[in-house]
Amino acid sequence: MLFARFSHGDAKAYGLVEGSRLRPLQGDLFGEHRLLDEAVSMDSVPLLPPVRPGKILAAAVNYPSHVAGSKRMTGMAQAPPEPALFLKPSSSIVGPEGTIVLPRGAGRVDYEGELVAVIGRPCRAVAVEEALDYVFGYTCGNDVSARLWQQGDLQWWRAKGSDTFSPIGPFIATGLDPADLELRTRLNGREVQTTNTGALVHSVAALVSFASQAMTLEPGDLVFTGTPGETGHLSDGDVVEVEISGIGVLRNPVVAETD
Repeated sequence: MLFARFSHGDAKAYGLVEGSRLRPLQGDLFGEHRLLDEAVSMDSVPLLPPVRPGKILAAAVNYPSHVAGSKRMTGMAQAPPEPALFLKPSSSIVGPEGTIVLPRGAGRVDYEGELVAVIGRPCRAVAVEEALDYVFGYTCGNDVSARLWQQGDLQWWRAKGSDTFSPIGPFIATGLDPADLELRTRLNGREVQTTNTGALVHSVAALVSFASQAMTLEPGDLVFTGTPGETGHLSDGDVVEVEISGIGVLRNPVVAETD
């Protein structure tokens, strides 16, 4: 199933995607809810970020194909033997068609297309074998990264966490096998990244389990699972798309910050 979050008048709601229409949900997406009979055309309502997370975790260097390109930023000459996670603020979230803003003074800013896991229930100290039971579904993500700040700052707080640096969407998909999804990133229509998530160094289950040993993951929290291959820089006027099979296409225009 595909779920979207949308704005309808003054209200924000979740809906089940049925073709080109949305059937609103009443209740808690991650708990008790029911589908309403009414439906709205998806073209008539703006789609919002599919979730507002309490926290976002992201995996660094989690595809073998990304090792060479990330060495100058992370110093890692090989994929890490255990997940290398970092935090991104929830304020960095934007949704489908949300604008990625290139901050003044940031220098080179790159796209990073990723599969994102959405936590569905409280998760603490779970085994790898049980971890996927705590995942509600999956969405597309773009771990936008300012490379100059990533190299120069003690932590990646602004390199990875500036406003608009965590686009997600357009939907949350349930019932997918996270180990066999096709991921593609396009810049201005040209394919610039492609992989199958089966190539992940640390699986979604391993990432969730590892994170849960240190902190409680809560419904709506996000785990960005890493980007494949080489990344490239974004410029004013670009359009970047992240497409994952079974989920959809996350599309975001890019603008440079102005005074």
